[in-house]
Amino acid sequence: MNYIWIAITIIAVFIISYVIGSIIRKKNQTRLDALEERREKLLDLPVVEEIEEVKRMHLVGQSQNTFREWNQKWTDISTSSYADLETQILDIENMNDRFRFFKAKHSIETAEHQLAYMEQEVEDIRSGLKDLRESEERNSLAVQETLDVYEELKKHLADKKDSFDKAAEELEKQLYNIEIEFAQFVTLNTTGDPIEAREVLLQAEQHTFEWKEKMEKIPKFVEELREIFPSQVEEIETGYHQLLMQNYIFPEENKNIEDSLSHIKDEINDSFDAVKKIELDTVETLSRSIDGEINDLYDVLEHEIKARKYVLINRKQIQEYIEHAKKNNRQLLIELDHVSQSYTLNNNEIGRARGYQSEIEELEKKKEDLLPQIDNHQIPYSQAQKFFKHSYKVLDDIESNQVQIFEDVKNLRVDEKEASEKLDDFEFQLRNIKRFVEKQRLPGLPADYLEFFFVASDRVKELANELNKIRIDMDEIHQLVKYSSEDIDRLRQKTDELIDSAALAEQIMQYANRYRYTNARVENAIDKSLMLFTHEYRYKEALDEIGTALNEVEPGAFSRIENFYYNNRDFA
Repeated sequence: MNYIWIAITIIAVFIISYVIGSIIRKKNQTRLDALEERREKLLDLPVVEEIEEVKRMHLVGQSQNTFREWNQKWTDISTSSYADLETQILDIENMNDRFRFFKAKHSIETAEHQLAYMEQEVEDIRSGLKDLRESEERNSLAVQETLDVYEELKKHLADKKDSFDKAAEELEKQLYNIEIEFAQFVTLNTTGDPIEAREVLLQAEQHTFEWKEKMEKIPKFVEELREIFPSQVEEIETGYHQLLMQNYIFPEENKNIEDSLSHIKDEINDSFDAVKKIELDTVETLSRSIDGEINDLYDVLEHEIKARKYVLINRKQIQEYIEHAKKNNRQLLIELDHVSQSYTLNNNEIGRARGYQSEIEELEKKKEDLLPQIDNHQIPYSQAQKFFKHSYKVLDDIESNQVQIFEDVKNLRVDEKEASEKLDDFEFQLRNIKRFVEKQRLPGLPADYLEFFFVASDRVKELANELNKIRIDMDEIHQLVKYSSEDIDRLRQKTDELIDSAALAEQIMQYANRYRYTNARVENAIDKSLMLFTHEYRYKEALDEIGTALNEVEPGAFSRIENFYYNNRDFA
């Protein structure tokens, strides 16, 4: 039996191995068929015909070298690479037939990689050959576009030669050089070297468009240098001399106007030289500099012209403003003198007003010194304008401060009236507090309460005394009003605490009497509270003493009575 099972096992393994081998062999064969199909398709490509077509073009120079490289690559692939691939395919078929499946599979993968490489190489060769065939046509189209631009620029230069001024000669030289490049291109392209011709064409295109860019910029620069800047310089020179004839004086820092104009003229000449050499970066830098300097000179002249108008308009107004400030200050000093008889001035109002008077007088003196210099053309108008503007600012500040002082002293009377009204209110509150306490018919008042009452009363009396002085100090009165208000608020609080403590102490002692003869602690507390209440007038201590004892015998009783008292306080 054992031999039978061994035989069956061997047969089974053989069958399984055969089946697996057949599957692998079939897969390998399928991949081989596909590989062979791709190889034949590669062989059928018309590469030879394409090579012959390019060969008939009779290329020379760089184009000929490029063609030889592609032709050699095709030769290598069509001979050795094809032969190697064919040998590999035959070897794989033998391995597959001899059941060397796994080795055959690996060899198929290698052959597939080699064929893919060959396919890419052939594609590159065909693309390169196509470029060679079409390069001449592409060159012809490209050169036509560039030649159109070139011819247009050439015509524009001939028609508008004057707008290029000194640059025209150099542009014509560059034009001639570009023309040589186009001729060189034509020669190379027609003699069979389109690749090198392409390089020359690209160079000619670059130079053409550079030339175009320069031709677009130069007329603008020429217009500025030949017309705009000279006319502006002439306008500034004329205006400057006219202003001098009108007795204008220029500030020290602007007296070199003629030197500046001379410098601008030199820069214009330098810029023309740069235009002639077509050094356009230099021209642009010089143009920006010239434009900035011209604008600065315009600003100098315009500033003095505007300053003259300002001075002529404001020389009378500044005097009127000074007179206005002087009048205000006189009125302010009169008002302060009058107010100072009734009030203490604590903020140096009189000293400040006298200071304003000195400032105004000093300003007026400087103005009087300045006017003859203006009339005699001894100073620039801009300097006079600066003084006038400064004077306006000083006078504005003075007037603002004068108004503030007027408002402050005017408020003294208002503040005095308010303080008097508050004094009446404080005295009324003190009388009410005193009557309220007397109505309670307490056995007496604690010393600390009486002391604070007299402090508050004395403060109010001091306020009344200050208000009754011939010359009052409102700062002191403001302080006394503040302290008096605080004292009365505290006195009212102390009064409420005193009355509440006394009333509650009486009510709780009356309530606690029910425990007087049954509880010694309560009896002692009542006796002590009565002594504190009746003889020492310490109503808060009396309340604490009896309240603590009552809570010991009847917890919560104190809080209940206290809550009832405050809820019905208005009826107590």
